[in-house]
Amino acid sequence: MDGLVTNVSLISGVGGGGLARHTIILTGLAGLAAGAFSMATGEYVSVSSQNELVHAEVEKERYELETNAEEERRELSAMYRMRGVDPDVADKFVRQLSRHPDEALRVHVREELGVDHQELPSPYTAAAASLLTFACGALIPLLPYLLGFSSLAAALILAAVAAFAGGGVVAMITSRPFWRGAIRQLLLAAGAAGLTYVIGLLVSGRA
Repeated sequence: MDGLVTNVSLISGVGGGGLARHTIILTGLAGLAAGAFSMATGEYVSVSSQNELVHAEVEKERYELETNAEEERRELSAMYRMRGVDPDVADKFVRQLSRHPDEALRVHVREELGVDHQELPSPYTAAAASLLTFACGALIPLLPYLLGFSSLAAALILAAVAAFAGGGVVAMITSRPFWRGAIRQLLLAAGAAGLTYVIGLLVSGRA
């Protein structure tokens, strides 16, 4: 949806300005490439930063387990007791767990930080997914021009169908009514495209 809304808005703006087909194609392809790489870069940096933060916290936890093991055991035992585990059972489990340092660290990190530092997301996978999904969405309103048509209306209709279908599918996945998600996404995309179209008209003096 990011790619679709971004590029249909961009194409609407330059199309509203009355630019030629090859200029619209160039603009759309540039928007596709710029947006896709921007999304991929942002996702890579975001996931990498989150992973680095987790690793830093893991090292702090590792240090605490090595230098203040008894206090850490009491802290973990208290967490289990708060969840309804009998005190004796919680203490016994935690002491047995402490005999396995790697697993103890993993449990402490999971309980205290809410993450599993051995199963962190890959920044490369996240970046690739963002790049591909943005590019696919951004390509949709460009298709009529790439196929030889010079009709802004065709691009807008194709983008509208994609926005409607995509919004509906997302709604179904999240157990919401298809029509609600579809109409909402269509209206948002239409609003963005309409605004940039008006900007194109005003800048070109065609309004």
